[in-house]
Amino acid sequence: MSIVELSFAAFALVGFLGIVGIVVIVTGRGPKSFNWKKNLDKKALKEDKSQTNFLEPEMPKGETEATVEEIDEPVVESDGAVKLEEKVIYEEISEEEAGITRRQFLTKALRISFGAFAGIQAISWLGFFWPKVSGGFGSKVDAGPIEEIKSQIFQADGSVIPAFIPAARAYVLPLDAAAAANSQFATGSTITDGLVAVYQRCVHLGCRVPWCNSSQGFECPCHGSKYNMVGEYFAGPAPRNLDRFNVANVNGRLVIDTGTIIESPRAPGMSVKYPQGLSCIALTTEE
Repeated sequence: MSIVELSFAAFALVGFLGIVGIVVIVTGRGPKSFNWKKNLDKKALKEDKSQTNFLEPEMPKGETEATVEEIDEPVVESDGAVKLEEKVIYEEISEEEAGITRRQFLTKALRISFGAFAGIQAISWLGFFWPKVSGGFGSKVDAGPIEEIKSQIFQADGSVIPAFIPAARAYVLPLDAAAAANSQFATGSTITDGLVAVYQRCVHLGCRVPWCNSSQGFECPCHGSKYNMVGEYFAGPAPRNLDRFNVANVNGRLVIDTGTIIESPRAPGMSVKYPQGLSCIALTTEE
């Protein structure tokens, strides 16, 4: 496994253990949890219960709560004196009448909240382990029929305008057999049917490199790096050529494999002439 995969696995494990700990705390199922009621004076506990039922335990299943009614009942003592004695009468009520206690409500609310949080986290973790494997950047992208791409690239005046493929983040450009034979890409899978796919990102600091139609090349507006139409380095602070992708002809359609980015050093000689006209930006830095 790579370092990135190990990091995701460690993050998922820590998150899972954290959720288990939260569930144990909320449900009160930890080992030998502290019984605070045993350390309280019975009289204090009784007075506390008379003020609020928040700390009272939940009623066992099958039992019902009861209402308390206090009455003063006269008691005749042996000497003939009458004394009022307080008597407590308990009257049972149904579960519907008792409703839900505050403690029960808070406990259920916490369980639902943490359950929803755990579910969201689980879904996000699964996204790391089940990435999008088709139809987007990082996979094989179908750029369309090769003949249609070529008709889009070549203009009536003989100039070239690259076909930009958003899903692949790549420009598709022509490279004829003669130029390909003299380039550093003569071998490999970066050329098929006279077409190459060049990554849109400048290799200097990652800016998106636009196409300059007048010079027939790529010119970065961020720091002035320049490349010819097939991404070969010409000038500026860029350390190498533009990156490119492997391409293939699949049943007459151009398929760009964006799962692997092909890097290459500065070309010793340019296989395609550049510039072929005026530049779109001024060169600010040269090496």
